[in-house]
Amino acid sequence: MSADQRSAWVSRASLVVLLFALLLVVHAAPAGARVLRVGPESELKVPSAAARVAKDGDTVEIAAGDYRGDVASWRQNRLTLRGVGGRPHLRAAGRAAEGKAIWVIKGNDVLVENIEMSGTRVPGFAGAGIRAEGGKLTLRNVHFHHHQMGILTNHNPRGELAIIDSEFNHNIVDYERHGRLGHNIYVGRIASFELRGSHVHGAVTGHQVKTRARKNTIVGNRIVDGDGGASYLIDLAEGGESIVRDNLLRKSERADNNAAISYMPEGDRSRRGTLFVGGNLFESEGSAPVVFVRNLAENVEAVLSNNVLRGNVTPLEGRGRVR
Repeated sequence: MSADQRSAWVSRASLVVLLFALLLVVHAAPAGARVLRVGPESELKVPSAAARVAKDGDTVEIAAGDYRGDVASWRQNRLTLRGVGGRPHLRAAGRAAEGKAIWVIKGNDVLVENIEMSGTRVPGFAGAGIRAEGGKLTLRNVHFHHHQMGILTNHNPRGELAIIDSEFNHNIVDYERHGRLGHNIYVGRIASFELRGSHVHGAVTGHQVKTRARKNTIVGNRIVDGDGGASYLIDLAEGGESIVRDNLLRKSERADNNAAISYMPEGDRSRRGTLFVGGNLFESEGSAPVVFVRNLAENVEAVLSNNVLRGNVTPLEGRGRVR
């Protein structure tokens, strides 16, 4: 190949690379997508102001600080709601969007990142940080605490919820007066639920994690009672295809239920499903007997593998095998 031919070949290759890069940029930034900035120094002072003007595909950047009593419903799709410059703290301060939550999210493919929410109370005892009513929702690096429910989803057969690298704690109802329960995480009848790398603790009487999703993946978390005492650490209420793997699980002696993980305690127990529980470290803090996995399904064999159990613990109650 001559020098001129090599030069022409390099030019053509460079042009192909450039065109490919431009296509990636266009694909990553859809036409019309904007960044809306929220904070005391911005035109949009509070998140609810952004909710009124945001469009599909926008990113909303919320400056660190306290936002008291500011609540919103988000109807946009492909939306990113992100804390910047630190973690903004949204405090309910007696208010709730639609009487439900600080944020009601109705859109599909929404990411909420680096946000703290606290303090929702509503008359129906289901005040949450977020009420998820749309399609796919991802929470990353969020902290939800001292609500009646940390997060609550509607029953949506196409819904998806992923919670990653986050913390949920002390989301409870005033049960001494009202006899009601709160859950740190309560997932309705949706397609899939994923919980990874998160710390869930401090529920009292309610569950640390309760899910009715058809598919559940709970991996690499710390789910502990701490200063609380949950009924179940993990309640897989309607079974589904469920994996509980590589978690640290700790049950308090104050807990009023003697099982840590429950599978299919509600609904039609003849449903099909799968349950794999493996590689977890479970510790029971009390001296009374505790069941690690209670399988109430009639047609599902639980598989327990390589779990480390500490305390007076029975590995499995119900159908299944331990290896």
